[in-house]
Amino acid sequence: MPDAKILIVDDHEDTLYALESALAPLGYQLGRATSGDEALKQVLRGQVGLLVLDVRMPRVSGLEVVRYMRRVEQTQHIPVILVTGFGPDHELTAAAFGLGVADLVMKPVDPWALRTKVRYLYDAHRARLALEQEIRELRALVKEHPGTTGTDEPAPAAALPHPDARVPPQRASEAHDGELEQDRT
Repeated sequence: MPDAKILIVDDHEDTLYALESALAPLGYQLGRATSGDEALKQVLRGQVGLLVLDVRMPRVSGLEVVRYMRRVEQTQHIPVILVTGFGPDHELTAAAFGLGVADLVMKPVDPWALRTKVRYLYDAHRARLALEQEIRELRALVKEHPGTTGTDEPAPAAALPHPDARVPPQRASEAHDGELEQDRT
């Protein structure tokens, strides 16, 4: 997902511009949407690695966008930062974190804090996707390798020596002598 973008969603043009200006120094590809419907369309098309999403928008709210995303396998793990200008709201906070939102940010947004959060979440998401791809590739190699069972299970471990095979067993008298030496010190 090298060209995955950060999608910024808000129904106010000035807020979109402010969020884009705050995130531009990161150097990531940025996209924009002015409604929840438009955001969902872009997310479902793929190539979105993170959403910075306004909570309260006409017709489809930010929470409704997240609810839908969490029900769809291809979008359920995309990190979301919700942005709200209505101050602390315990019900909103509980609903957001209950849906797996990564963070809830209050307006006016601190650009430094937002950049830090976005960088961490975006990079972690990309690393997770790369790891999942590597796992798929390794599973494919294991299935092709003649020493495997042909399933997702690895070959029986009987061919490998036990990790303790080279460690000689400790005699009871040696263990007792070691305890006595420790008692003398």
